[in-house]
Amino acid sequence: MMLKTIKTLGIFMLVLFTAISFSSCSSEEDVTKDDAFAGIYKGSVSYNDTEKNISTTEGSIFITKVVSGTKYNFAFSNDIPPLNGIDVEKTGENTIVMVGSNTTAYIRVENNHVRILYTKDGKNWTADCKR
Repeated sequence: MMLKTIKTLGIFMLVLFTAISFSSCSSEEDVTKDDAFAGIYKGSVSYNDTEKNISTTEGSIFITKVVSGTKYNFAFSNDIPPLNGIDVEKTGENTIVMVGSNTTAYIRVENNHVRILYTKDGKNWTADCKR
């Protein structure tokens, strides 16, 4: 009797584990809801305003997802001010783009590549970085 109970419990646990494994591997996951784009990207970064003019080919950007799930923060190296709370949307399988992108405000993170051209209040940020 005890052996039958242990065997039944073992089979139940195996079925439960298998069900959980399959349900967590959805191919239709929304990448804006996970941390797929978070991390450090290295490459060219620049910034200028009336007081600063910074440009380097050996800079970096640290991207973090804000709790809301659709906003990201972009922290730059080299004393470049961050871009925080940028609203993004998924536009492809592995791509997020800033909501409201236009010729003066454009942020795109695609696979392992981030491109930024962002102008606001006389301040300009650019980046072309990869992981």
